[in-house]
Amino acid sequence: MSYPFSAVLGMDDMRLALLLNAVSPAIGGVLVRGEKGTAKSTAVRALAALLPPVEQVAGCRFACDPAAPDPGCPDGPHPARPAAERRPARLVELPVGAAEDRVVGSLDLEKALGAGVRAFEPGLLAAAHRGVLYVDEVNLLHDHLVDLLLDAAAMGRSHVEREGVSVSHASRFLLVGTMNPEEGELRPQLLDRFGLTVEVGASRDPAVRVEVVRRRLAADADPAGFAARWADADAEVARRVAAARDRLDRVLLPDAALRQIAEVCAAFDVDGMRADIVTARTALAHAAWHGRDRVTVDDVRVAARLALPHRRRRDPFDTPGLDEKRLDEALDRARDDDPDDDPPGGGGSGGPDDPSGGPDGGSEAGGPDGRGGAGGPGEAGPTGPDGQGDDGRDRDGGTDPGHPDGSAADGQRDGDQHPGADGTGSDEIGRTAGEPARPGSGSVDGQPVAVPQGGLKARLLTAPGVGDGVPGRRSRARTGRGRTTGARIPAGGRAGALHLPATVRAAAPHQAARGRNAGGPLRLRPADLREAVREGREGNLVLFLVDASGSMGARHRMTAVKGAVLALLTDAYQRRDKVAVVSFRGTGAQTLLPATSSVLAASARLTELPTGGRTPLAEGLLAATELLRVERLRDPRRRPLVLVLTDGRATAGDRPLPRAARAAAVLAATGASCVVVDCETGPVRLGLAGRLAAQLGAEHHPLDQITTAPLTDLATRRATVTDHDRRRSAA
Repeated sequence: MSYPFSAVLGMDDMRLALLLNAVSPAIGGVLVRGEKGTAKSTAVRALAALLPPVEQVAGCRFACDPAAPDPGCPDGPHPARPAAERRPARLVELPVGAAEDRVVGSLDLEKALGAGVRAFEPGLLAAAHRGVLYVDEVNLLHDHLVDLLLDAAAMGRSHVEREGVSVSHASRFLLVGTMNPEEGELRPQLLDRFGLTVEVGASRDPAVRVEVVRRRLAADADPAGFAARWADADAEVARRVAAARDRLDRVLLPDAALRQIAEVCAAFDVDGMRADIVTARTALAHAAWHGRDRVTVDDVRVAARLALPHRRRRDPFDTPGLDEKRLDEALDRARDDDPDDDPPGGGGSGGPDDPSGGPDGGSEAGGPDGRGGAGGPGEAGPTGPDGQGDDGRDRDGGTDPGHPDGSAADGQRDGDQHPGADGTGSDEIGRTAGEPARPGSGSVDGQPVAVPQGGLKARLLTAPGVGDGVPGRRSRARTGRGRTTGARIPAGGRAGALHLPATVRAAAPHQAARGRNAGGPLRLRPADLREAVREGREGNLVLFLVDASGSMGARHRMTAVKGAVLALLTDAYQRRDKVAVVSFRGTGAQTLLPATSSVLAASARLTELPTGGRTPLAEGLLAATELLRVERLRDPRRRPLVLVLTDGRATAGDRPLPRAARAAAVLAATGASCVVVDCETGPVRLGLAGRLAAQLGAEHHPLDQITTAPLTDLATRRATVTDHDRRRSAA
């Protein structure tokens, strides 16, 4: 038995976004971002119980509406007045490890090729039609599956194309994804396809936390009794959803509101027109939810706050958020252009025209304990559950690290430490003492995040050979997507992507024995099937092993190293890699970040990287070896790529250079691909990094060859040099 929706305490924006999508699925779904343990999954699973029941054609596997059956339904054609049956709205959950055939459905290729019959087994997209499709940890789902989901959600249909056989069916659903940003981000292109996005976080109010625990324990002790106590509140929310759906088509979106939406989207410089359309649909749904027949400025404000934050991201170091001051200024400009616009606060949420309140502020339908229903004790109305404002807002006042070309490491020498706030020599990239924060940088949990300087681009570094890892964009690999390089007998007896010519060649010698007549259909057996072997690109585990000793702090060296690492992190994000960061200094090594898909987290750790002390190179190499051992157990298919950023010196412990050589041999024995980035500078160089590369069997690259300036910078420099030469000639 699911936890009652009305019993979810706080999380106002999340509950509102879910309900608005329930009112108008055309909004395009909702992505819920937040830390673990914040009732994301609980609220989503509870939502399905609030949706109106579904009338469908009896026996139709694709849930066709009896009033308007899908003319292209694979179970059709249906009669003009088909028999109908009623069932509750479905909540279909998509596992992270689901195969593509399980998502979109699969064809019986033997029947399709042999008898010409389209035998289609529906997938999860068909099961979710006219219901809710829920993807937990959507950021861990393979990109091509996310593309399939979002395409179906946008078009309302799912298409299956296999070797010239095509099946199409209706697939309209409320798409809900949840994710923990610490485990990796979605690409901005995929973020944009979600209609709304909300940020959730656990409340810091002890009273709210006490009530959350009290309700959870009560639900675990007596699920049926707890659900019964909240049944009336849930029934009221379900009634409001049904009423809002009926009212939606009658809600008027005046030109003044359209101008407000356009002004806001232009002010936040969002790409394309999807933001305007989604904001308009959300404003209409919000007005219908509050029983209004006309969209007001408050509806536009709420819609913009839910629809725009995630569309402002341009690169992996941007964090979603919306500046409330800029939003107010944009709405004010639109009202100034139209004197007949609605006055501020005209019928907004929680106003006198909405005595029942709602999940976006105030209490919900009178809870059974007499303490405000879903709002519960301690709820702060329109502010977020942590009392810091609505989730998803862009909070000002955070520390901003600026650019990585500051002078934090200036003047350092071998063995020296740059004093940080804690006396450990913390070298915050791009920020000198007393320097004000600069705009444009992100943050993770309030911590500053470094950003690449000057648009540096990393050169492509790959693991040698051909792997079998997860799809990505770095090293060559045999994957389910890419160019076809051959055919093979399918493992487990079930073919993936069919290799048609190889299948026909395998079946051809047996046609006479199988009794095939001239001109008759090809007679196939399961043993004839051959699947395509495709070569594409995989994502790797990119392990950054960073020398943070005193020698690296000299001559601006660490500033350059951090700039290169940030460029490599951006490259890893774009190529769908996992990343990990290990640093070594003083007497040992430290894993700053275990393997993760979040380059934001890696950038935040890099910003806080302290420098100084001796160089325990052997300890750093052994720490990298241990991290790779653990990750091979967790993700054996993902090949590692170790980037060692060092000048090659080893000065800590007894016999440091021989111990470093032995540690290098241990790391090389793992078979991991390594690249040594030589950070040594100056006219006199010892060449120790080159020796380390030889011991590791690794590529060796000087630091200044790891990154390249963007083409625009090169063109500008060339134009500057040409202009300078022209002036000299004229003189």
